Amino acid sequence: MEKEKCVVVKVGGAIVEDEQQLQQLLRDFSDIKGRKVLVHGGGRKATKTAAALGIESQMVGGRRITDEKMLEVATMVYGGLVNKNLVTQLQAHGVKALGLTGADIDVIRSHRRPLKDGIDFGYVGDVDRVDGQMLATLIENGITPVMAPLTHDGQGHLLNTNADTIASETAKALAAHYDVTLIFSFEKKGVLADPDDDESVIPVITRADFDRYKADGTISGGMIPKIENALAAVDKGVSKVIITLATAIDGCHGTVIR
Repeated sequence: MEKEKCVVVKVGGAIVEDEQQLQQLLRDFSDIKGRKVLVHGGGRKATKTAAALGIESQMVGGRRITDEKMLEVATMVYGGLVNKNLVTQLQAHGVKALGLTGADIDVIRSHRRPLKDGIDFGYVGDVDRVDGQMLATLIENGITPVMAPLTHDGQGHLLNTNADTIASETAKALAAHYDVTLIFSFEKKGVLADPDDDESVIPVITRADFDRYKADGTISGGMIPKIENALAAVDKGVSKVIITLATAIDGCHGTVIR
């Protein structure tokens, strides 16, 4: 039997901060017919909030180091302000949205990331499992999950978790139930060959292409984990992964990851 289609859209923190682009994305997301999930970041908002509280943000290789104070900020911003703002606005578009962290209904379980290359990322979670059946149950009841980048370890601890990873792992878990398209939407038209040229979109990236672009520096920083997550999703049965502009989530443009 042919699987029903489901679209997982991840919206980045820069779009969350840009009211005009965010409103366009929410309109486009609301227009997607059928089953869908929205995963959001909010790193820029977290950085601004932390700075206002006198808390310094530390990043390594495009990933945030999360100490106890930063975890409190992440929980407030991701699980509260950003998540509930998106949920509220989606209701206005007629979408029955439900905001979730990984701790809610035990939907995403993680473990604290061990030392990596001598770096302690603090309270950062690496995903162990996503309850795709639970998400499918919500979706089949007409609910659209809106997922914040927070998970838990089952021992009473919240963990800050990369939003691209949340999107990838969610898409992989739902691939057992649906024909899944995963869309990473952000402030660029796709993966750029030249970061200073917004028109230099690379149309297709395979794993071999990624290894080459990473080695020569074409792809660097935060784009590396994004594409790693996209490739992992493809490897685990997600039908299509697209990296594109937030205002182009119809899937007709951007970079296709194969």
